[in-house]
Order: sequence, then C-alpha cells, then structure tokens
Amino acid sequence: MATLGLIFSNIHDQENFDVTKNRTIASTPVGGRYRLIDFSLSSMVNNNISHIGVVTKNNYQSLMDHVGSGKDWDLARKRGGLTILPPYGTTCDFYNSRLEALKTIVRFIDMSPEEYVVLTDCYHVCNIDYRPVFRKHFDSGADITCMYRNHIVKEDEYKPVTVFTLDEEDRIVGMNSYQSFVGMASTSIDTWVMKKELLSRLVHDAIDRGLKSFNREIIKENLDHLRIVGYNFTGYFGSLSSMKTYYEVNMDLLNPTIRDELFNQEGRSIYTKVRDSAPTKYEDHAHVEDSMIADGCMIDGEVTSSVLFRGTVIEKNVKVNHSILMQGTIVGGDSQISYVITDKEVTIRPKTILHGSPMHPIYLKKGEIV
Repeated sequence: MATLGLIFSNIHDQENFDVTKNRTIASTPVGGRYRLIDFSLSSMVNNNISHIGVVTKNNYQSLMDHVGSGKDWDLARKRGGLTILPPYGTTCDFYNSRLEALKTIVRFIDMSPEEYVVLTDCYHVCNIDYRPVFRKHFDSGADITCMYRNHIVKEDEYKPVTVFTLDEEDRIVGMNSYQSFVGMASTSIDTWVMKKELLSRLVHDAIDRGLKSFNREIIKENLDHLRIVGYNFTGYFGSLSSMKTYYEVNMDLLNPTIRDELFNQEGRSIYTKVRDSAPTKYEDHAHVEDSMIADGCMIDGEVTSSVLFRGTVIEKNVKVNHSILMQGTIVGGDSQISYVITDKEVTIRPKTILHGSPMHPIYLKKGEIV
C-alpha cells in the first residue's frame, strides 16, 4: 500500500519559545543527539512510507542542515524519498494554518502517485506504529482516521486543545477547540490518515471556498458527511510547547521505561543524522549518574540526572544536576549548575554558580558566555 507522508515542521506561532526562536520546532534538539523531526520521520520510514514531504514555514535552515538529502533515514532516492517544501504562493505572507500550508503544496500532492496519505505535526516526541492505525482505518470503513489520546490536559500544555467526542464505534461525533481547558479528555495529536484523492479534493474545495482551518472547516464540518473515526494512541507522548515542557520531556527520557519505549522497539528505531564523533572521554574525576551522554563529550566532573549533547565539556570539580546542555557547551572548572538549559556553543566560566528550578529552568542562548 503506497503512502505519502506529509510532516508540518512548524505551524503555530504558539510553539515559539526560547529554544525555537531561531530554529523551526522540527529541528529542536532533544535527548542528547536527536531533533524533533527524527521521531516523525523515523515513524514513517519504519512503516514503509518512503515518499515524505516536509512542509516548512520559516527559520528552517537548521532543519535543512539536519535532514540533508534524507540519507540517514534511507530517503535519498531517485523516486520518492525526502522533499523539502518551502512556503510559496501568490503573496509574500507566511501561512498560519495547516490548510493554508496544504494549499501551497496542492500540486505536489496531486502529482504524488501514492494512494494514501499520513499527515502529522512535529512538536511531539513519540514512536508511532502506523500498522494498527491503518488496520483500524480499513476495518472501520473510515474516510479519515484521526489519532488522539486520552489524558489529563494540564494548564501549561499547548493550546488550543482539540477535544473529540466519540461514539461506541469510535466514530468522531463531536469536536471542539478550547483556548483554555484543563481536565481529562480525548485530545487530538494532530495526525491523520486518509486517501490522497480525498485530501486533494478537500484542499481544492477549500481553495474555491476560501477556507483556512483544517480542523474547524475540514474535519469538524464533515463529521456528518464523511466517516471520521478516532484511533487511541496509548504510548508515550511528549508534547513541546514551552521551556517548561521542553525541560520535562528531556527529563522524561531519563526514565528507563520511557526510553525503552521510544528507542528500543524492534523494527522501529529512531534515526538521526550520523556524525563521526569520537567516543565520550571520562577523566579520572568523572562521575555520571542517571544521565544521557552523547558522543564526543569530555567529562572530568560530576553529572547527575542531566542530558548532555555532543561535544559538551565538563571540567574538573564541576557539578551538573538536572540540566540540559546542548552541543558544544563548556562548563568551566569548580562551577555548580542545576536546572539549567544551555543552547549550542555556550561557555560557562570557571567558578560560576547557576541554580534554576524545575518550573523555571535557567536558559542560556546560543553562543552566550557567562
């Protein structure tokens, strides 16, 4: 069954927080050596989706540097493979919704030979097996399958939240978006399965009618006209929408159960850009506990409950606790840092003390020296 994959690299301005101010949400570093797009790309590739379009909006230079030709995901192909779809159209304005983005790439959709299409966003950390999703799609006779999860929506989670009401056959009979919602609900994870011909028809109709919202004017308005069913995703789902959630998701990866679910599933690896870095070097005074350490680091201090990206240097007598240090960070000797997030190439001078909190971690921007 030939399937086209469409990944929206960043749609919402609400996803713009400190780490994403100068990069698209899709290229946000996470887990020591990964970018957010690695999870969406890998889930598709692991399910034999080999023609994938990445729909970009702005700040996507780092995304292009990361994915390149798609070779690391086996997507460097003469037919299909990976295609970067930059914004283009009749105006110079950026689009502000998925539907407006789809309008700009409708020719790409029409020219693709695949029968089905999977659409997904890029703000989440999860490992999706699409085989049961398609099985549910076929068995239920659905026109569109929307993925959702049952969970308690917290105050600091991404808004608006899209809440589904389902009947006993998992058909979606109600759908509402809330700018303010807290509590238990069946919420969309912004991933859809349908026939490509149906998507094309809906997008062309939206162009003719001047529609702008995929959820409100495509999905919700067709609940009575199309058979739209829900698929309940029960695996780990880390959603990034703020510095607090960015910190929490990275700390979640220190949990062995969550880490195994994401990275140790047979036939469902998470791939990323390969770098020929040297192994991490642990000096005489190194002590590491409950942490994720990427390759190419040099450690001569104490690291506890932290995530260290490639090329991080921890000098002698340094104590690092509950922190996220991105690529190329240098922590000078005799320093103490806790609940700190550093962007790339940050230098922390010797004998520096930085203490944030789980609710408000300290953030140091790219290239900063403190």
